[in-house]
Amino acid sequence: MYLLPLVLYAAAAAAYTAHFGWRDPRTGRLATALLASGALAHTFLIGMQTVQVGHAPLVGTTAAVSAFVWLLGLSYLYLELSTDERAMGPFVAVLLVVLGIIPAVDPAVSPRPPVLRSPLFTAHVVTMLFAYASFALAFVLGLTYVLLFKEIRAKQLGVFYARLPSLQMLDVMNARVVTIGWICLTLGIGIGAVWATQVQSSPDPRAQAMSIADPKILVALLCWVVYTFSLLARQAIGWSGRRAAWLSAIAFVIVLLNFVPVGYFLTKSHNF
Repeated sequence: MYLLPLVLYAAAAAAYTAHFGWRDPRTGRLATALLASGALAHTFLIGMQTVQVGHAPLVGTTAAVSAFVWLLGLSYLYLELSTDERAMGPFVAVLLVVLGIIPAVDPAVSPRPPVLRSPLFTAHVVTMLFAYASFALAFVLGLTYVLLFKEIRAKQLGVFYARLPSLQMLDVMNARVVTIGWICLTLGIGIGAVWATQVQSSPDPRAQAMSIADPKILVALLCWVVYTFSLLARQAIGWSGRRAAWLSAIAFVIVLLNFVPVGYFLTKSHNF
């Protein structure tokens, strides 16, 4: 059961890649169905884990990665169904597979210590993960923008020109998902700050380590600064298109660094 979402995501990645190459409508519908099945199986797995431990499985980096993969799959499905565009499918599905390996290899759910038994903790984690899922979509949109831009600039109109939406549409979609992600990130950081002040008196040393000096918190703030600059630069000095695409890519690399290596090895306050 723990491997089923990963298997379905991998099958969806293969089907999206085939659809990207052949543009067969039936293959595209199959890819969407496989991804939806993977998200459904993942939903059932998270529900099963919730019943098993008595709380949402959000404790620990592995559980957070699993929830992130689930939210990213659902967010992309919404984007695809609302735009009827599957060209970004291979990129998103491959990312789901790569990150989905982590919870598939280690499916155990960590117990929730007393310091985390607060609605603010759940709200903080969910908003942060939804922000990261939005930024992952922005990363894919930015990557495809750069690939298409290079083809057009070189006047060698090939596979990306034939299959991707226009540069303008990719840029508009990028701006929208970055804005949604920034709002969620701002809320998540704010809720996390309030929660951190409430647990400072806890004897748990991880609660006492919650400060701006902790790498996890520091990098999260760095992400907020980069995405804030991206939005302000778009509005104030017209940094749209290729510049915005590169900013999305660079910022999401920071997100991934915060998610995996920092979350597993460097943080003292978020290693529950």
